[in-house]
Amino acid sequence: MSGEPPRRRPAVVLERVSKSYGSGAVAVHALRDVDFVVERGDYVAIMGASGSGKSTLMNIVGCLDLPTRGRYLLDGIDVRGLDDFELSYIRNRKLGLVFQSFNLIPRTSALRNVELPLIYARVSGAERRARALAALGAVGLANRAGHGPQELSGGQQQRAAIARAIVTDPALILADEPTGNLDSASTAEVLQLFDRLNVVGRTIMMITHEPEVSEHAKRVIRLSDGRLVSDTRTAALTDLPPRFVPGDLPAAAARTRSDEPAPRALRPSEAST
Repeated sequence: MSGEPPRRRPAVVLERVSKSYGSGAVAVHALRDVDFVVERGDYVAIMGASGSGKSTLMNIVGCLDLPTRGRYLLDGIDVRGLDDFELSYIRNRKLGLVFQSFNLIPRTSALRNVELPLIYARVSGAERRARALAALGAVGLANRAGHGPQELSGGQQQRAAIARAIVTDPALILADEPTGNLDSASTAEVLQLFDRLNVVGRTIMMITHEPEVSEHAKRVIRLSDGRLVSDTRTAALTDLPPRFVPGDLPAAAARTRSDEPAPRALRPSEAST
C-alpha cells in the first residue's frame, strides 16, 4: 500500500465540451470540444476576444447553462441531466460567483448581502452571522458590515461581493470580468485580494479580456472562435501567484460547510474519484 496521500478531486473537469445554439445551417457553435482540468488551489485566467466563447464557458462552469455535448464535472459532480433545483443547489454550495456589476442588493447592509447564500442554504442565524462577519473580515470590510452598497466605493462593493462568494467555502471562485467597473486603484486592490485568497488555498477561475489582469493568474487559457487555442502555465500550482505582494494575509474565512447532505444526484461521480 502506497504511503502517498489520496489525490483530491479536481475543482473543474471539462471533457470535449461543446455548446451550440440553433440547428442546421443557422447553428451557432459557441464552444467546440473544449478540454481542460483545474486542480484545487489553481488560479486560472480565461481570455479571448468578444465572441471567443468566454461568456458561454463562464455560464457552463457556473452551472447557468449546460453543454450540448461533452462532460463537465464540478468538484466531482457530473452536471449532465441535473434539473433546475439541483443546478441551483450546487451553484449555492460549490460555486462562489463574482460579477462585473457586483450584484449586491440595494439598501441592504454588506453583512446581509454576504449572509444571503447562507440563508438559501438554511444555515442558522448565529452561524450565518459569524461566517459572514469572518468573510467580511477576510476582505478588509469588517468595519463596513452595516453599510449598504450606496455607502461603499466601487472597490468596496466588489470586496463585499467577493466576501459573499467565499462565505460558503466553495470549490471554485468564478469571477466574470471582476475589475471591469473599477478604477485603476480599486482594480489593483481587488486583484491583490484575489491573489491573497489564492495563497490561502482558494481555487479561482477569472474571465477577463485584460492582459494586466491575467498576469495575476498562474495559468492563462485562451479561446478563439469557441476553441481552446492555448493553455500556458505562468507559475506552478504550488507557487505564489506571479503578481502577489507579500503582506498580511486574510484569514481563511468561512471554511465550515453545512452538514446537510447533498441530494443523491449531486454526490461525486465515481468516475471522477
